[in-house]
Amino acid sequence: MTLLSAIVLTLNEEKHLPDCLKSLAWADEIIVFDSFSTDGTVEIARAAGARVLQRQFDHYAGQRNAALKSTSAEWVFFVDADERATPELAAEIKCKLAQPQAGWWAPRHNYIFGKLTKYAGWFPDYQLRLLRRAHARYAPDRVVHELVELNGAEGYLQNPLIHLNYETVEEFIRKQTYYARYDADRLQREGIKFRARQLLTMPLRQFWWRFFTLRGWKDGWHGLRLSLLMSRFELEKYRLLKSLQTPQ
Repeated sequence: MTLLSAIVLTLNEEKHLPDCLKSLAWADEIIVFDSFSTDGTVEIARAAGARVLQRQFDHYAGQRNAALKSTSAEWVFFVDADERATPELAAEIKCKLAQPQAGWWAPRHNYIFGKLTKYAGWFPDYQLRLLRRAHARYAPDRVVHELVELNGAEGYLQNPLIHLNYETVEEFIRKQTYYARYDADRLQREGIKFRARQLLTMPLRQFWWRFFTLRGWKDGWHGLRLSLLMSRFELEKYRLLKSLQTPQ
């Protein structure tokens, strides 16, 4: 029986995948769970010795649940293509597999615009990625920022995953606009009523939280820019909520 399977979800990840797979060479099995990439992702994965499975993408929760069923391994370690597992993290994970916990949270070092970002909410950025397969599933109603439903105790790893996050401001804006739209739809479904004051108070609250409470100021201009950008998307979220509740 395979002890640990490292699983990477992919869609057109030929840029990031080679280094990601190299960082997972210590795993007993590597599965690239692909959404029918049209670039060289599949060929790169097979050349690296990974097992390639393909499934049409519906949402992240559905994809991860299907990936959990694709292996008989006792443990699954989910890694994104733009993430890297360090040798220190690999050694720590191997030591945890004999312990009774059902899952382990991994911290992440986020590199945003090429800079390691330690404040404004981007560290420790814990992700529940190391899972005892038979005790985990993903909540089907959380299609973005998926939620693990874990049957058992949890633990926290010390060594971080390396996350090569947003490379450019344009990429950041594009993805955060998507998240703002998703959050506005979620608030609408939950029956949250739009109030005009939210267009002022919520962005200000977001900036204060990021820049002061989470000490974004310690990252200097980089932290200020990120705090302002996140404030901008809080404004966008409530602007979209307003449009959903305004009669056409």
